[in-house]
Amino acid sequence: MNADHKRGTIVAVCKNDKPGLPKIEVESIQLFKNHGVVGDYHSGELVRHRYLAKKDPTKPNLRQVLLIDTNILAMLSQLNIHLRPGMMGENILLEGIDLMSLSLGSQIVVGEALLEITEIRNPCNQLEAIHPGLEAAAKTTGSGPDPRNAGMLARVLRGGWVRPGDEAYVRKSAGLEF
Repeated sequence: MNADHKRGTIVAVCKNDKPGLPKIEVESIQLFKNHGVVGDYHSGELVRHRYLAKKDPTKPNLRQVLLIDTNILAMLSQLNIHLRPGMMGENILLEGIDLMSLSLGSQIVVGEALLEITEIRNPCNQLEAIHPGLEAAAKTTGSGPDPRNAGMLARVLRGGWVRPGDEAYVRKSAGLEF
């Protein structure tokens, strides 16, 4: 990973206590360890994703926080898909860190909180209600062996407050400490 993509800034924070899109941009969010964003539908120790919860509601929730970076919005904008913060369902919108280049298990500090990347987000058909063609674009506009470009899911290792303007940085990636 390029040194230029290890540090960034929080652009927006979002949450919604109901399932579905979009999430609502707010002034700050509070994250709890092994829980997620306070007041967000997807927070909790056990899986909250509706499809996964139907399969096995006793599994741990590894999808507590959704992060996307402004590179994703810029790529979509080139396809004439213009989105505001929260429209892709993200809890945290970052600038300056290429999230899609991070490996699973990477740790990222956002404001006071520490997150661990648990999976690449698989875009779903709910994105189509936000903008026609968004689901397909989020599945194919990335680079590398996995073309998905819809953000990264994470779990909370250390809780804390996160606000726009807060610093974000990669603390650990692919077994390397920074």
